[in-house]
Amino acid sequence: MTLLASLLLGAGGVLLVIAAWGVITLPDALARQHAATKAGTLALALVCLGAAAAVPEVEWAWRLALILGFLLATLPVASHLLARAAVREAALEAQIDAAPLVGDDPAQAKRR
Repeated sequence: MTLLASLLLGAGGVLLVIAAWGVITLPDALARQHAATKAGTLALALVCLGAAAAVPEVEWAWRLALILGFLLATLPVASHLLARAAVREAALEAQIDAAPLVGDDPAQAKRR
């Protein structure tokens, strides 16, 4: 169990470093927020699972599950709101509104 906990904690740490590197090096706001939220969520989930494996006490398990639940509930919402703010700031709403949606008829899209 100690080996599993070490692997999960190590993988989470590596993913956090990769996410931080992506936030620093990626070119635009949408790419940076994607790196921060997607890789960060997976990394923190791995760290929580590793901590649960390292300390197999029930008192810690529910706390870690609660932390993981809050992360999974709030980080995607924050990511979506950051993406909307970046699109509005860049004044790309007209281009997004003109883009075809999933299920649209391609013949209808040419007539717009």
